[in-house]
Amino acid sequence: MEPTEAYDRLRQGAPVCACGGYLAGLDALHRSEICNTLTFDRLNGKYRTVREVYLASGENWNQTFYVMLFRYMGDPANRETYMELARRVRYKTVLRERGEQGSVRIEAMLFGGAGLLATLPEDDYTRLLQREFDYLSRKYDIDPLESDRWQMRGIRPANRPTLRLAQLAAFLSRHEFVIERVIECRSGADVYRLFGVEAPQYWSSPCRTEDPASERPRRVGHFKSDILAINLVAILQFAYGTYTAQDGLLARAVALLESIPAEDNRYMRRWSDYGLRPANAFESQALLQLAAYCASSRCAECPVGRRIVQELCGREER
Repeated sequence: MEPTEAYDRLRQGAPVCACGGYLAGLDALHRSEICNTLTFDRLNGKYRTVREVYLASGENWNQTFYVMLFRYMGDPANRETYMELARRVRYKTVLRERGEQGSVRIEAMLFGGAGLLATLPEDDYTRLLQREFDYLSRKYDIDPLESDRWQMRGIRPANRPTLRLAQLAAFLSRHEFVIERVIECRSGADVYRLFGVEAPQYWSSPCRTEDPASERPRRVGHFKSDILAINLVAILQFAYGTYTAQDGLLARAVALLESIPAEDNRYMRRWSDYGLRPANAFESQALLQLAAYCASSRCAECPVGRRIVQELCGREER
């Protein structure tokens, strides 16, 4: 069989990730080898994203962390909106306003910059936030977003922008120059200690979190903390280690992923149909990268696809 024909056959099965059966049938050593390649493919792809943010942030690692934190703190539907907010209310501006009234001023800048102050019920506290934002927006020339940039429908209550912005404000009022602490994280417990902040009691009211149901938890939970560990902390460790040629940081990123439980999502459930059950986030990241190859029919670039074609063609030659 010619390689071209073999790849055509693989692409026909790509929509249903048919290569999962092949991967599940490999012995543990060869499956681990392929998973390593897939995960490092994914890490290198995310490094390129971080590098783009780094260059757009004036080659400032603190601003880079800040933008990436906003990217992953919220829901995927609002990802670009969160990042744009981080560009309009910059990290250096937040640092300047930390202090006795820091939490209020940071909330004012985030909610005001997001264009969401006018959408909140009017009371003494929101009027205070509006006054603070009127002053701070003039001081720092903050151009607020339009409120309709935010997608609210279909977002889980714990992931709604109002609650996430309040948690971001709580985190930023507590910590400064966080990139050093991010780089030092070695386990999921370390990440939770860093990011497990609680929004003020004010934001637990259903009418303020766009949630018509009962009062919701205000603390960043372990599930969200694990998402941040996988998509923010490990990626920044890998990116910073790659950029500064520190192999120890690359190893730390891998060890962190190995300490985090595997994601449980529709992709993992699809792979489980083939008997593939990742033991940790390092392995589930490999399967997510494999799913990305399948979704775009990039079998010729995929280590699983290349291996299958090599075996098919080699078998024909024999």
